[in-house]
Amino acid sequence: MAQFVDVRAMVTWAADRGPEEIIASMIDYLEEDFRRWEAFDKTPRVASHTRFGVIELMPTSTEDEYGFKYVNGHPSNPARGYQTVTAFGVLADVHNGYPTFLAEMTVLTALRTAATSAMVAKHLARPDSKVLALIGAGTQSEFQALAFRRVLGISSFRVWDTDTAATEKFVRNLAANGVEIVVTDSAAECVEGADIITTCTADKTNATILTADLIRAGVHINAIGGDCPGKTELEPEILGLGDVFVEYTPQTRIEGEIQQVAPDFPVTEFWEVLLGRRPGRTSPEQITVFDSVGFAVEDFSALRYVRDMVAGTDFAEEIDLIAAPEDPKDLYGLVAAAAPARL
Repeated sequence: MAQFVDVRAMVTWAADRGPEEIIASMIDYLEEDFRRWEAFDKTPRVASHTRFGVIELMPTSTEDEYGFKYVNGHPSNPARGYQTVTAFGVLADVHNGYPTFLAEMTVLTALRTAATSAMVAKHLARPDSKVLALIGAGTQSEFQALAFRRVLGISSFRVWDTDTAATEKFVRNLAANGVEIVVTDSAAECVEGADIITTCTADKTNATILTADLIRAGVHINAIGGDCPGKTELEPEILGLGDVFVEYTPQTRIEGEIQQVAPDFPVTEFWEVLLGRRPGRTSPEQITVFDSVGFAVEDFSALRYVRDMVAGTDFAEEIDLIAAPEDPKDLYGLVAAAAPARL
């Protein structure tokens, strides 16, 4: 039997424990897996692109455990009453191939993306960072704000979105959390005085929502909106202002901001920083860019985390997913035994 966490259970669990607490403690799982990065079987995600959007599978495994996430990205969905991104994920036992854990990952992906952003910023942003500029107030925005407040102690948030309804939603959702929010009218106004800039827009286009002339010394840029070919947010010149950090280089060159530059453009994979093999931030004036597209190892970490947290609770249920005949070679007998008796 496999354990299963459905949408209702995930949402109830997240509300019960609190998004900030989940994000902060999930970072421990993320850092553990990033530190054993070389033990994972890794590949760029498998994508099926259509004129409507993209559907992707994101697989990875260790010698003992396999995981994958199914995820879509359809920017026109909200106008039709659907979410831009939905997802579910699976863990399986490598030794026999049996799935052991399944979970919704629409909510969980938002939590793990925020946790990944905060984990990286903890190591790359200036320690005295206090102001976060958030360009894009969509589904990821609240999670990002809460993650940076909890993990980095960010106390002031500036936000800008072309969709005023999304901005109003962001302000409304965070009002009860005591978050100080300044609503701005442009990207330029939004990033004034910011120590960290997060870009998280949804349009599938080579957009330029942030230009090089707006970037001041010492800023950390958390670029999380570019996540498929033909979808970017940063002016290419920004990438040459400082140092660029990525998750898995082969995937980021296809889908990230660095798809705009030469194939040999130098980048650092974050796990190398975590293990001390490559430098992260080296001075208060350094500009750092996290070109994040989301990678399977992060989903693996998130699934492990939820599995461990809900084990033995009512948030997880058992589902009968794998046929198990008494004789492993007699699958037909399982069907025959279930057939109604014939006179």
